[in-house]
Amino acid sequence: MHQSTDPYVRVRGAREHNLRGVDVDIPRDALTVFTGVSGSGKSSLAFGTLYAEAQRRYFESVAPYARRLIHQIGAPKVDSVTGLPPAVSLEQRRSSPGSRSSVGTVTMLSNSLRMLYSRAGAYPPGAERLDSDAFSPNTAAGACPSCHGIGRIHRTDERLLVPDPDLSIRQGAVAAWPGAWQGKNLRDILEALGHDVDAPWRELPAKDREWILFTEEQPVVTVHPVRDAERIQRPYQGTYMSAHRYVMRTFADSKSATLRARAEKFLTDSPCPACGGRRLRPEALAVTFAGRTIAELAAVPLTELDDVLAYAPPGGEAARVLAEDLRARIAPVTELGLGYLSLDRTAPSLSAGELQRLRLATQLKSGLFGVVYVLDEPSAGLHPADTEALLAVLDRLKAAGNTVFVVEHHLDVVRHADWLVDVGPLAGEHGGRVLHCGPPAGLAAVAESATARHLFASPEREPERPRPVREARGAIRLSGVDRHNLRGVAAEFPLGVFTAVTGVSGSGKSTLVGQALAGEVAGRLAEPGFPVRRLVEVDQKPIGRTPRSNLATYTGLFDVVRRLFTASDEARARGWKAGRFSFNVPGGRCETCQGEGFVSVELLFLPSTYAPCPECGGARYNAETLQVRYEGLTIAEVLSLTVEAAAVFFAEVPAAARSLHALEGIGLGYLRLGQPATELSGGEAQRIKLATELQRLRRDHTLYLLDEPTTGLHPADVLVLLRQLHGLVDAGHSVVVVEHDMDVVAGADWVVDLGPGGGAEGGRVVASGTPSEVARTPGSRTAGYLARALGV
Repeated sequence: MHQSTDPYVRVRGAREHNLRGVDVDIPRDALTVFTGVSGSGKSSLAFGTLYAEAQRRYFESVAPYARRLIHQIGAPKVDSVTGLPPAVSLEQRRSSPGSRSSVGTVTMLSNSLRMLYSRAGAYPPGAERLDSDAFSPNTAAGACPSCHGIGRIHRTDERLLVPDPDLSIRQGAVAAWPGAWQGKNLRDILEALGHDVDAPWRELPAKDREWILFTEEQPVVTVHPVRDAERIQRPYQGTYMSAHRYVMRTFADSKSATLRARAEKFLTDSPCPACGGRRLRPEALAVTFAGRTIAELAAVPLTELDDVLAYAPPGGEAARVLAEDLRARIAPVTELGLGYLSLDRTAPSLSAGELQRLRLATQLKSGLFGVVYVLDEPSAGLHPADTEALLAVLDRLKAAGNTVFVVEHHLDVVRHADWLVDVGPLAGEHGGRVLHCGPPAGLAAVAESATARHLFASPEREPERPRPVREARGAIRLSGVDRHNLRGVAAEFPLGVFTAVTGVSGSGKSTLVGQALAGEVAGRLAEPGFPVRRLVEVDQKPIGRTPRSNLATYTGLFDVVRRLFTASDEARARGWKAGRFSFNVPGGRCETCQGEGFVSVELLFLPSTYAPCPECGGARYNAETLQVRYEGLTIAEVLSLTVEAAAVFFAEVPAAARSLHALEGIGLGYLRLGQPATELSGGEAQRIKLATELQRLRRDHTLYLLDEPTTGLHPADVLVLLRQLHGLVDAGHSVVVVEHDMDVVAGADWVVDLGPGGGAEGGRVVASGTPSEVARTPGSRTAGYLARALGV
């Protein structure tokens, strides 16, 4: 059949990652859901093969010179793909957006609002009309010159820099200075400059204290250090730097997160006095629309902004057209349950699911047709009440003449699909096969499919879920919590049990748990008699931002492995230390690829391709290092083992076995020890962090806080995770999860439900109690869904 009339996308011989020569035929103009347990290969098929091939073809159509200016992804490992339209990818990006990125910039709503103020705003008499750039805090024309468009300024004062004025400078009165040699150096310089470094700080003249802390001068003096009996110290030229200058420079320029965090402790963060935190120049803030400045409208929820635009007094044709365009762009955002967000809400404060839905809303307005949309778990972070709106949006994309591919675990989305591609049966090397490709109903006959067991669960076939009944041992009570949309909230978190915090998107769950509860506990850990002795927060942030960070380095397992190699007879005979077996430092690593294992081959107007290093063949170490073996394997071969295989290999090494069993027990047996952090999903990163905690489980009462731990997990993997979390509670600890999965909530001991809506309509505790009590609470958006999960 001719490709242009073939209604299917046909893939032949897909071998990306763990895919085993996969052949599939997927209908166009339909909603296709890719399912399978975590690590089975579904993302490798949807994103690594189909989207990557669509991108490659697009680049083929670009002029060769222009291709050199675009970051190109390599060609996927596949024999052929036919019938593939152009593709748009909406992934849950792992990288963090910048602080200047906001809801307005992600959705491009800010552009339309700025144009409205520029063309249809009410200007003061005699004021010159401003270009739209003058209403942006991210341009030189619009940004407040005092805070450069940030809206906040960092300051410090004597009280912060010198917390104990009874100490002398030599005793460390200036706490903001660095420790060790650098701090001693600054004290010696002050002494050489004639200042009294032995008198209590409070007794020094005020003008001296002011100069020491805040001067911008940097005098250079000859320092004669006090001689140690052990070593000779020669005079040197020392440059003075005030405490204020040191703190500001470290906070702004240091690459070390630890040093920046330390510097931040000596700073106060306050609204810019020039613009009042509104980020813009006075000229822009003097222009109004419907009686409000652009800063005021950017700060209200989108639902309220829509009302303002709908009822704004008529202001000519330009105002009408621009207001209608803005409302048309706001509609899909509110339809996806994000009407509680404001345009000035910063992108780093949004969840991955919120960011993806904002980009999805932008695509709805774009009106494209005839393309493939590839979505990565669009239901992530969605309350069941919001999932129905998501399904309506996916149907509209399809109805507009598009093909929709969705990688998803949410069973409601899976049931809604026209076509299902189930990959498995298990993860890693035990997956990579297509178990079913066809209408969802056909999956019921596939016995080895983990998806089928949950999708078609019957009472006698339903997977067993923990239904614990545990008594609380005390509680942590919060009262008067006033943060973001929480207004004077009081909440109780019982200890020694499993607590789930629920509510629609934007109701205040993460604020209550991740900020209020975490802050309260962290501040009281040292308090005598406080029942919690340790606090562990497990989030979905990456475990590393470069391929040099991996599973083994993060968990500490790599240290154990290197010690084993260092203790071998051959390594001892050569006098090698543990550093010899690190691929991150010179010595044992391959210098041709700097320990990366691959080299980039620049092909100018073709995508750069990565090839195994010609020197080490991808092993990352030089030939001499690879001569040393432990139990028959080189260090490179150990790093290529899966967790499952390594658990057998290191069974007699307690320090290694403990880490590996924790990783296996949480369902990560398919990952390789040397798997780069950049290849791990947010859910995998969170489970690695949890496994790292599990391996060093202590007896002290620990409170574990997890933010949506089931995100990115197949229902089969959720059960594995729950066994571990309930195991922590059975061992005497407390677990609090922010969660949307009603099966997880149904298995909790205690539920705190926030709402009733999102943003300004949320921020209240609607219900709290056992799952069955919350399921009977009128006015709770969660109650009906929880009742269904409980079977009542």
